[in-house]
Amino acid sequence: MSDVVIRVENLGKRYTIGKRERYKALRDTLTDAMGAPLRMARAALRRDGAQAKETSDDQFWALKDVSFEVKRGEVVGVIGRNGAGKSTLLKILSRITRPTEGRVTMRGRVGSLLEVGTGFHPELTGRENIFLNGAILGMKRADIIRKFDEIVAFAEVEQFIDTPVKHYSSGMYMRLAFAVAAHLEPEILVVDEVLAVGDAAFQKKCLGKMGEVAKEGRTVLFVSHNMGAIQSLCGRSYLLASGQLIVQGPTEDVVHRYLQTALAINTIPLAQRSDRSGDGSVKLCSLHIESLTEDTVIRSRSRLKFTIAYQSDKPLLYPRFLIAVYDLNNTGLFLLDNDAAGGLPEYLPSSGEVICITGHIDLTPGQCFVNVALLKGGNMADYIPYAATLNIESEDVYGTGKIPPRSWVVNVIDQIWSM
Repeated sequence: MSDVVIRVENLGKRYTIGKRERYKALRDTLTDAMGAPLRMARAALRRDGAQAKETSDDQFWALKDVSFEVKRGEVVGVIGRNGAGKSTLLKILSRITRPTEGRVTMRGRVGSLLEVGTGFHPELTGRENIFLNGAILGMKRADIIRKFDEIVAFAEVEQFIDTPVKHYSSGMYMRLAFAVAAHLEPEILVVDEVLAVGDAAFQKKCLGKMGEVAKEGRTVLFVSHNMGAIQSLCGRSYLLASGQLIVQGPTEDVVHRYLQTALAINTIPLAQRSDRSGDGSVKLCSLHIESLTEDTVIRSRSRLKFTIAYQSDKPLLYPRFLIAVYDLNNTGLFLLDNDAAGGLPEYLPSSGEVICITGHIDLTPGQCFVNVALLKGGNMADYIPYAATLNIESEDVYGTGKIPPRSWVVNVIDQIWSM
């Protein structure tokens, strides 16, 4: 028997812009199956017209001509910028949506954790959802009972296990969803951004569990923007961009390629960036970063000035500007947040600039990137990843002529040694 458990061949998924995909009930599936021969005949007669329609402006290919193989026991990372097609790929692999073209062959049960809410019925309790998910995976009731206590303990929801999950917080929901997906022994575990929700302890527990799953010979497909997690967990990775598989190979090489392409995008003016997300009620137009030191070069102990320009049709109520700085492994270094620090009024005019001045940044030399976001009334109005790069130049912080390398540490702190 082949060691290949996932085979993807010329996979493509096309959407019609502005049209919501309809999810089918069982009766729809049966009706479609009975009418398939007639539809195939009609399709043959209209093939030329259909091909012309596919090239119209309202067609969008989320995935196009993607092919790869994953072997049993591999832990494979899938990375790429927002909109690259990662989540669409995992939804096809999890049989949540059907491809437009191509074929997927999978050997074994598939456990999926794609987003908060996927696979759980909100009206059912945590206990009932565990048994429901186990049944969907084809497990016997006795096997689910055997794993039940371990799932509940991992998720840390013992007190609320008989409460409908619609009353769970997002963190509780995610903890239980991951525990179910990882403990019910699927041969293939598909995980999309499990680290996006939850505290540091939960994230560490999830990574440890995925490592255990891999050691047991099961296959893991892991999507994350956390390059540190991808590199620590995955031996091989795939890079997607604009719905196409750009490169595959050893994770270190793929991550390096991804960071090169991701950082290159900040040469595009912020106002013209198309990879933004949010409700669009406000637009972030520019982000300017400068050093307040005398030589204007950004160094390890520089104080920085961030200037954000924005534009909206209406005045802003309770605006919250966020500036997040990360290293190249996507590890957060520091966050600037006017909601926490104060300083801005509750109302701002419909357009203008806001300024944030930092204390000494205390970072070792090297390259960082900056994400910027604006929330209005608690809702995400505009978010742009990789909005800018931050190049920190070398500085003799301690006056010894030696500089701590970025490969060892990120932060520099005042210290006194004696004996």
